[in-house]
Amino acid sequence: MSDKMIALNEIELSLGQGVARVHVLRGISLDVAAGEAVGLVGSSGSGKSTLLMVMAGLERPDSGRVVLDGEDLTRLGEDALARFRGRRIGIVFQSFHLIPTMTAVENVALPLELAGREGAAARARRELESVGLGERLHHYPAQLSGGEQQRVAIARALAPDPAILVADEPTGNLDEATGRSVADLLLGLKRERGTTLVLVTHDTTLAERCDRVVRLRAGRIGEPGISAPATTEGA
Repeated sequence: MSDKMIALNEIELSLGQGVARVHVLRGISLDVAAGEAVGLVGSSGSGKSTLLMVMAGLERPDSGRVVLDGEDLTRLGEDALARFRGRRIGIVFQSFHLIPTMTAVENVALPLELAGREGAAARARRELESVGLGERLHHYPAQLSGGEQQRVAIARALAPDPAILVADEPTGNLDEATGRSVADLLLGLKRERGTTLVLVTHDTTLAERCDRVVRLRAGRIGEPGISAPATTEGA
């Protein structure tokens, strides 16, 4: 395996049609090492969430190369890309995206079942226990707090044991104390498992707990990344 878990080269992407078309990403090149945690920051409209979606294979660039874990995503068809994403990329969204008619354990087991993984329910239970929800396995999303729902979403993202975890504003819908708890969990699990983590956040304190901060301005990478302290209490 290459020491570059993520390698982006000259990524260009425009969204919209006609006069409404907007040039969102402009010549982005970025490498992320295996096991590294990178915080993407920038003002609204800077392109950071779109860049994260390109990394996750959810948006295709107009040009440039996206290589994840040695696989060139720009060369994959839709079916192959979906399979790769299901095996190698975990995704956490700001709004949780849990299925309201499924319990916590069913939400976590679903992507494993769709991928044909054996023992999906048992794996889902273990993942929920690892995020502190062993007593909430059979609760529905509406019966869980926002922080608990995000923990379910993190368990779901990590259940396939992905090499890469991307998180888009994972604490954005949470109060400060709950957000800090979820950040502690996310960074702690990343460290325990050696997962490569890229997260978008408006929270500079959270971003600076990562190994590196990458700032976007108007679709371009701005000032060089800042190295976070080697160890951060509670990270």
